[in-house]
Amino acid sequence: MSKILIIGAGRSSSSLIDYLLSNAKMYNWHITIADANKSVVESKISDHKDIASAVEFDANNNDLREKLIIGADLVISMLPAFMHGDIARDCVRLGKHVVTASYVSQDMKDLDAEAKQKKLLLLNECGLDPGIDHASAMKVIHEIQNKGGKITSFKSFCGGLVAPESNDNPWGYKFSWNPRNVILAGQGTAQFIENNKLKFIPYNRIYKQTETIEIKGYGKFDAYANRDSISYKEPYGLSDVSTILRGTLRMPGYCKAWNVFVKLGLTDDTYKIKNSDTLTYSDLLDSFLPEGEGSVKEKLIRFMGSDIDSDVISKLEYLELFSNRPIRLKEGSPAELLQNLLEEKWLLKPGDKDMIVMQHQFEYDLNGVHKKLNSSLVVIGDDEVHTAMAKTVGLPMAISVKNFLTGKFKLYGVQIPTVKEIYEPMLTELESLGIVFSEAES
Repeated sequence: MSKILIIGAGRSSSSLIDYLLSNAKMYNWHITIADANKSVVESKISDHKDIASAVEFDANNNDLREKLIIGADLVISMLPAFMHGDIARDCVRLGKHVVTASYVSQDMKDLDAEAKQKKLLLLNECGLDPGIDHASAMKVIHEIQNKGGKITSFKSFCGGLVAPESNDNPWGYKFSWNPRNVILAGQGTAQFIENNKLKFIPYNRIYKQTETIEIKGYGKFDAYANRDSISYKEPYGLSDVSTILRGTLRMPGYCKAWNVFVKLGLTDDTYKIKNSDTLTYSDLLDSFLPEGEGSVKEKLIRFMGSDIDSDVISKLEYLELFSNRPIRLKEGSPAELLQNLLEEKWLLKPGDKDMIVMQHQFEYDLNGVHKKLNSSLVVIGDDEVHTAMAKTVGLPMAISVKNFLTGKFKLYGVQIPTVKEIYEPMLTELESLGIVFSEAES
């Protein structure tokens, strides 16, 4: 029997848990799910108590964490990325495999040699983005290269959004994954290569320097550059590509409105505002604006200048930022106070559906002809629990766990799904589950 430990049962875990439970009897697995809210886990495994168990988990309880890991063969961490390091160190020390959907961290890199020596798998970036993006891009890249083609440009965009039928707010956005990550998105400096030139976009420009991406049947989207695209040249086998860019998608107008928060400083998470529950959101907005005549709205319009218009104002009004709506948190960073408001305003309501959109754009030369190919994916969620986000984050991990435990691939140390042994069976099964890319060449 293989014992699988899942740590964390939040928004993105439902499809992962469902898949592993549905396969547990066939492959003789026992699944332990640890979460701070044990009752949530118990509701998810209510019909599977013979093959699964729920445990209340405190991330700060080192003894409990070690005890749980000792009892497992493979650990799936669904915790926030900054918590993976402690779990991974315990796993490697105790001889256990680890799977996450998060970017490969320095903590993981530091464990690579020891994991290889112990024949332990540290599989990362195996969710949606990163994850399905790697797998689907590598499939096309290898196909083009196997035909003798040379890729000259690669761009990849992905967004977790709200489905058209549930899009009932002016932002075109609702939370289907960790809200904190949305609030802090884009911080740092985006790095990419365009026409053989190194390019940087600092945080204060990231939501202004956007481009438009079109997905057939779903219209146009705003796209902004994401993190460090350059580091993917080597793992993608694109060392001599002239353009490489990875980006995030949002509904049209979102980026211009979000830029207000960036310019004001409302996404800052580095300090706390004390006694914030004595303020209204209008007070909060005013506290970040220069003194001057007029209302908070008028002062904001002067401060933003050409970076604001009536569409942006309507989005801010929807959030009640010019109202006397009280702040509920007694203390919090500007980012936390903003998040507390948005979690209510951007909530997936019962019956709401989310949407995942992804597009890879390839340019390549083949037999003297310059070609373009777009590979696009759209996934619509079932409801507010079985979301497209949960499917596309959880299923790649679940499938890869199954394939590893059943011997379909044997790879050790730090891995991401850019190798054929991992991505090929993953993509094949994802297609059978309705996660299918469409390709258009010109």
